[in-house]
Amino acid sequence: MKSLCVYCGSSVGASPEYADAARMLAKAMVDDNIGLVYGGGNVGLMGVIADEVMRLGGEATGVIPKALMDKEVGHIGLTRLHIVKDMHERKALMAELSSGFIAMPGGIGTLEELFEVFTWSQLGFHNKAIGLLNVNGFYDGLIAFLQHVVNERFLRAEQASMLIHESTPAALIERIKDFKPQYYDKLLDPATAGKVI
Repeated sequence: MKSLCVYCGSSVGASPEYADAARMLAKAMVDDNIGLVYGGGNVGLMGVIADEVMRLGGEATGVIPKALMDKEVGHIGLTRLHIVKDMHERKALMAELSSGFIAMPGGIGTLEELFEVFTWSQLGFHNKAIGLLNVNGFYDGLIAFLQHVVNERFLRAEQASMLIHESTPAALIERIKDFKPQYYDKLLDPATAGKVI
């Protein structure tokens, strides 16, 4: 595992536990010699995890659109900072540079990035692990909703299970390292005897 892409908030959130978890994740990654790939910002949880990775002597690679860099939210103290044209290029490069993905607590942007790589996995476009760092139950509602989607037969249980979730960074990284990629055809439902649904 060379590097992990971490999606997280540009705010620190309501609880100090979120920033604590970002620092713990940074330490777990550096201890395991895993580089950080992230959105390149110096604010919120993005800034917290990047600062901690650098403080601990790890490698942090940021990818930020020029429009955000121009607003002076880009982190200039990283190992590498890629300035790209737009959000599409940003997400594609972050995925290309990463061996796996972790979503920490965050807002709409974090969720959008998470679901994009989850969709890519479901479609077989990549076979990298995807994890939720479920700090203080932050993602409990999302996990329950995905089970509802499975129950309503818009998502197969095997596909839902590809999204790993743990409450601590160390446990999540271990599960990501143990991840065995599998591909389940999104269009086939075993309940319909292989008919396309």
